[in-house]
Amino acid sequence: MVDDKKVNQVVDDGKGDADAPEGKGYELPLLLFAGFRTLIDRLHAELARQGHPDVRPAHGFAMQAIGIEGATASEIGRRLGVSKQAAGKTVDRLIALGYAARTDDPADARRKLVRLTPHGVDALRRSAVIFEELRAEWAGAVGPHRLRAMEDDLRTVVPAEAFRLDAAGWLGGS
Repeated sequence: MVDDKKVNQVVDDGKGDADAPEGKGYELPLLLFAGFRTLIDRLHAELARQGHPDVRPAHGFAMQAIGIEGATASEIGRRLGVSKQAAGKTVDRLIALGYAARTDDPADARRKLVRLTPHGVDALRRSAVIFEELRAEWAGAVGPHRLRAMEDDLRTVVPAEAFRLDAAGWLGGS
């Protein structure tokens, strides 16, 4: 329940509760998002350097949704939390860039599957390696024990069902 007195105090003096832990409540989501954004921006800069200059964050989410086995446009849309049409638009872009291809579904001739091309698989593999390098940099900056503790703490407060690919849809991208 929101304490109106506390809300008014924060709005009135900008200081918040003196007994509250150091920091302000609104800073937490901003810091978490800034950390996410920093990692993603660095990932994409390095991907560009390694031969994938056209990959955008939404493309990474879509390639994860496609997966190694492939998926239909409807499945991709559900996994991303966007409409089939929005998923189709992103798939069309991935196809134009050479990261994905439409193929016949061997189990059902009426369906089309979207599959990653070798170029798409390469982008995902490189992303995994780059994320490991970025994590190692963070461990070097704050210490491996503190980084593991931060990850453990986030696992404690973030529900398992929050690990979803629909961030692109949630952030308004497609």
